Amino acid sequence: MPGIDTSTKEKEFHTDIPQKSECFFLKGSNSLDWGMKNRLGRIFNPVSGKTVMLAIDHGYFQGPTTGLERIDVNILPMEPYADTLMCTRGVLRSIIPPETQKPIVLRVSGGTSILKELSNENLAVDIEDAIRLNVCAMAVQVFIGGEHERQSIINMTNMVDIGTRYGIPTMAVTAVGKDMARDVKYFRLATRICAELGAHYIKSYYVPEGFETITASCPVPIVIAGGKKQPELDALEMAYQATQQGAAGVDMGRNIFQAGSPIAMIQAVRAVVHEGETSKKAFELYNELLNKKS
Repeated sequence: MPGIDTSTKEKEFHTDIPQKSECFFLKGSNSLDWGMKNRLGRIFNPVSGKTVMLAIDHGYFQGPTTGLERIDVNILPMEPYADTLMCTRGVLRSIIPPETQKPIVLRVSGGTSILKELSNENLAVDIEDAIRLNVCAMAVQVFIGGEHERQSIINMTNMVDIGTRYGIPTMAVTAVGKDMARDVKYFRLATRICAELGAHYIKSYYVPEGFETITASCPVPIVIAGGKKQPELDALEMAYQATQQGAAGVDMGRNIFQAGSPIAMIQAVRAVVHEGETSKKAFELYNELLNKKS
């Protein structure tokens, strides 16, 4: 048992200083539980309010995508420069060093490959496994307008319910079918539906016209997907425009790990996202790092 407080020092209650009750820095997250905020505060930088997520989960439906043939060789050297790794439990257990301090966003939906209808997914990971893996968020694909739209929405809402029970956020990933228009009206619809049904943050695509209306009408943070590989300057310009128009960061894969120099590229992306550098300045940094390497 602890002893009685026998200190002769006068107690200081600082009655003249009101206790602070600060708002959480992340959009739409102030009413979440402490554990939820703590996990989101690891994914998103509390200073910039943004994140650079490195998406390496493509193999769950595409197999060994170019750049992901050997994650241990190609991806692990980039780990120090990412704020967050987004991956599958198989890669996490077999390749990612357990001593990493990087927060993990775990892909938890799946069920089909590129050979079949992609929207026909279900929840593929149990919450107990996500807890065992100490993840900071769980990612669920949502196919608004897809053949299996309803099931994908139910997948997400089920994950939100289960994750909330254990203080783990859910990231909704807005998937676009081959025949769907990638326009502002579609993404306003898709992101808003995900947010209304409880997603804690959303991964979506950047569109050049009206993207600021997508972020303005979505009550939770949006991070942009990199999508197909573009020239490095174009990818940096997309990241710049998106963050200037309200995106809370990026969740890039191919535009980083398929770049001429992935390590230089992720550092250039960080300069855009966290420091507000223009794409031109970030591209200069990319070339400077590339020349140093050679």
